[in-house]
Amino acid sequence: MKILVVGANGQIGKHLVSFIQESDNLQAKAMIRNEEQVSFFENLGAETAVVDLEGDIDAITKAADGVDAIVFTAGSGGHTGKDKTIMVDLDGAVKTIEAAKAAGVKRFIMISSFDTRREAIQEASASFAPYVAAKHYADEWLRSSDLDYTIIHPGLLTNDEGTGQVEAAPEVERGEVPREDIASVIVASLENDTTIGKEFQVVGGTKPIKDAVDSL
Repeated sequence: MKILVVGANGQIGKHLVSFIQESDNLQAKAMIRNEEQVSFFENLGAETAVVDLEGDIDAITKAADGVDAIVFTAGSGGHTGKDKTIMVDLDGAVKTIEAAKAAGVKRFIMISSFDTRREAIQEASASFAPYVAAKHYADEWLRSSDLDYTIIHPGLLTNDEGTGQVEAAPEVERGEVPREDIASVIVASLENDTTIGKEFQVVGGTKPIKDAVDSL
């Protein structure tokens, strides 16, 4: 199975491409923004596609040609303004969903925010609310598509070394989770078709990742 990783140069994305390349059944195609990022992924043996997520849908569609699944891990980052949040976290996600349809790619995994319900937008701080709103509408767009989607809602992301253990369910208590473990959760979800049509929250826990995903 060939996986297009959108936002491959991000912190989750790099872990994910590495794990995919280590898998016997999966192969990564890294969608990145700059030519300077190519060598990292070529050294892992992964294909690359240099595409600006703020560009047109056709470029994303071309990158998605011949892949079996798409994982959207892109994000504008915590130090950008509302404009980039709209253009990347919302419009970039919607364009990727539409590109998946155009390319005939049915499987789509979205890395969202921990809670994207309307109540979460109202309860968020003024600085965080635009991000939650962007994720809310991106998730809604994916749910209303005909794609075989999975939406993953990670807790507070850290750069700690992964533990290989998480808690995953439709609703869990807020907590932290290493980005490395979220990458492993994505791989487990790709390998388990019972996650299609599901969304769940993930934080650090005590259950092995494969078991946690299998029990959803």
